[in-house]
Amino acid sequence: SAVAAGGGSILGFDGARFRVGPDSAGANPGPACYRRGGPLAVTDCNVMVGKVRPEYFPKIFGPEGDQPLDAGAVRAAFEALADRIETATGERRAPEAIADGFLKIAVDNMANAIKQISVQRGYDVSSYVLACFGGAGGQHACLVADALGMTRVFVHPLAGVLSAYGMGLADIRAMRERAVEQEISARTIAGLDALLADLAAETTAELTGQSMPEERITVARRLHVKYRGSDSTISVDHGSADEIVARFEDAHRQRFGFVMSGKPLVVEAVEVEAIGATDQPEDPVLPAAPTGHKLTAMAATRFYSDGEWHEAPVYDREVMQPGDRVQGPAIVIEATATTVVEHGWAAELNERGHLILTRVIPRPKRVAIGTDADPVMLEIFNNLFMSIAEQMGATLENTAHSVNIKERLDFSCAIFESDGALVANAPHMPVHLGSMGESVRAVIRKHGSAMKPGDVFVLNAPYNGGTHLPDITVITPVFAEDAAAGDEPLFFVASRGHHADIGGKTPGSMPADSRHIDEEGVLIDGIRLVDQGRLLEAEMRDLLSSGSYPSRNPDQNMADLKAQIAACEKGVTEIRRMVRQFGLDVVKAYTIHVRKNAEEAVRRAIAKLDGGSFAYEMDDGAVVKVTITIDREAREAVVDFEGTSAQRDNNFNAPSAVCRAAVLYSFRTLVDDKIPMNDGCLEPIRLRIPEGSMLNPLYPAAVVAGNVETSQVVTDAIYGALGVQAAAQGTMNNLTFGNARHQYYETICGGSGAGPDYDGTDAVHTHMTNSRLTDPEVLEWRFPVVLEAFEIRAGSGGAGRHHGGNGARRRLRFEEEMTVSLLSNRRRVAPFGLAGGADGAPGRNWVERTDGSREDFGACATVEMTPGDVFVIETPGGGGYGEPPQDR
Repeated sequence: SAVAAGGGSILGFDGARFRVGPDSAGANPGPACYRRGGPLAVTDCNVMVGKVRPEYFPKIFGPEGDQPLDAGAVRAAFEALADRIETATGERRAPEAIADGFLKIAVDNMANAIKQISVQRGYDVSSYVLACFGGAGGQHACLVADALGMTRVFVHPLAGVLSAYGMGLADIRAMRERAVEQEISARTIAGLDALLADLAAETTAELTGQSMPEERITVARRLHVKYRGSDSTISVDHGSADEIVARFEDAHRQRFGFVMSGKPLVVEAVEVEAIGATDQPEDPVLPAAPTGHKLTAMAATRFYSDGEWHEAPVYDREVMQPGDRVQGPAIVIEATATTVVEHGWAAELNERGHLILTRVIPRPKRVAIGTDADPVMLEIFNNLFMSIAEQMGATLENTAHSVNIKERLDFSCAIFESDGALVANAPHMPVHLGSMGESVRAVIRKHGSAMKPGDVFVLNAPYNGGTHLPDITVITPVFAEDAAAGDEPLFFVASRGHHADIGGKTPGSMPADSRHIDEEGVLIDGIRLVDQGRLLEAEMRDLLSSGSYPSRNPDQNMADLKAQIAACEKGVTEIRRMVRQFGLDVVKAYTIHVRKNAEEAVRRAIAKLDGGSFAYEMDDGAVVKVTITIDREAREAVVDFEGTSAQRDNNFNAPSAVCRAAVLYSFRTLVDDKIPMNDGCLEPIRLRIPEGSMLNPLYPAAVVAGNVETSQVVTDAIYGALGVQAAAQGTMNNLTFGNARHQYYETICGGSGAGPDYDGTDAVHTHMTNSRLTDPEVLEWRFPVVLEAFEIRAGSGGAGRHHGGNGARRRLRFEEEMTVSLLSNRRRVAPFGLAGGADGAPGRNWVERTDGSREDFGACATVEMTPGDVFVIETPGGGGYGEPPQDR
């Protein structure tokens, strides 16, 4: 089946790049060939290149459902598209070459999606067989396998309707789960037997009630097991305590690459599934081919693939006999599917009627393409770079130990050119993405020619490319596989993760009242973490344990740093694989082309903007002022923060890298198109940030709130200056609480701002944050708190022609003594409305004591809670846009 790009995925051309999806033509109107006026889609590509032949398709199309596929309409549409492409690029392409280019992109999208899923689950797909199903699956199977480095494909006799066939044969199942949340011990496991027996009786009764004979029912008993303090469970079969531990560790090692010896295991829940077996017919063994049998083609045709026409016989799968072999290029048709056997592949029918596709000519090690920008390859490389960053992220998520990285997903991964320019990043945390390049450039400045293959560097210094101390960036230079002494890196890869604790005055390293950087934790200024393949663990532990406020958990820091190293190593491996496939000159050229493509998209957006100036006050009286000057002829902008408040004596100072990230994010969001967020987005923008201001502070300024709070203010101020969107809630509402036994950190959603043609969204994370919030059940299981309410704060969004999104209300009742710290903004100064729209409601915080009294607090506070006390947070709403409608 086509994953990530189906037959209905719509084709597009933006003047520089070919696009496939994500919009779909669906079944109605469907692709252009369906005779219902639909747009060009992937199925039309296969018709255009001759891989789908209308004469072998059922006549079920058109208004009456009695017409064949319309090849003429497809050719006419591709001819028209060829005219558009020639006008934009000056190059005339044949319709079949255009269709082939779109198919390459579709195949690339499918392969990248499979890689992403497989990496998340800890598998290397190249050692597996590709199972092909769905009506369109066989049309792309060989090409997808090639893209994945796979050499065999399995095509079932009913591949075209395999999903329906599978549903018809599926066993009947009934399932029950019950929460447990107990540490594993022999006594705990023995105590679960009665619960499992009750659930087994329930599920069995449900199946017998559906006339399933009891003798055909089997019962599976499974436990959802996790490490204490984690949210990631793994399902393992029931057994003795020792068996359960062994099964869990085997599965954890397979999926995540490590185990945490000595850390307690918890049974989160039990699961019982009763399975009623239906008839499971085996695919029959077919009789041997009759003596003298010789497979003959039913027709001869040709199809266009990989830039050239291929003569191709057409075979009917229904008449193929076991042992029949078809050499590609060829087409195999059947009632429910078409299988294309590409050049270099062969298809053979086995004794059960399965069609096995095998690559018989080794795939060329290198794809020969030029270094000039090609609309097809531009999209493919754009997707390749993004896919590598996403695979890095999947590796980090799998191998990280801390909840903050593994489950809240507070991390980012990216690829950089040899000068530190951002090429591509996965869509992780916006505040990380534009700032990581500064970290890479800081390492280049410090180590330069002293870098060697196998080196890895680590940094969190806010004045030298970092953001705030909990965000630790691991940077790996990518050298050629045969690099010699003195060679320079070809690229860099980096992973940034928010560590749960890096020291500082308070647990979690997010003190509300820090005044000096040392009060926020351990500062790491671009040092070696790995020296030519040797992990410098002792040296790193010494640093983490140093200073007035050392890290509280160096073991966890080291575990997460190792995960970040693994993520970077995944990036190194994939980049080297890409260089082997395309050649270094081509890969280097396309790093520039994808940046130029992003630059052009931003320039087009800038040409439609009006400049302006905006000053946005914060709750502490500081002001972020930005003046944006637009040169429409040059399609450039100057973003000047002159007039912004000087460096503060609190912790709301934002390093220049954070300000740069906010500018990059803001202008990227103005491009209504799918482009990578890379340094090309900033090429048309000149950025001026006064040194010594709160957006470019000097050592030893405290900065922990600058990353999470001031970044939000900068983003809203830019939108205000451009007049494009009212303010969002303007804060991340950073809440931490803890005592000697527990530490917890979360950010809380609020309202987003309205725009000229849209309302704001209720209760959503906005702009520079993109992290998860812990599930209420997990929060209450793990911590001595009760979430009394988490709801939309009705009426808090600003009124207007388009109303702002509402904030949220969150009530936490504490059952133990705890220290609560809140780091936020927009409690005094409301999120602004635009063009006559009303401001959003400011946030509010208070404590309800057990004696009935109430204590109100401002934006930043540290509060001691006693059992029964309730901490209440009402987050701000977003601003409205436009004059509200008048009541009639």
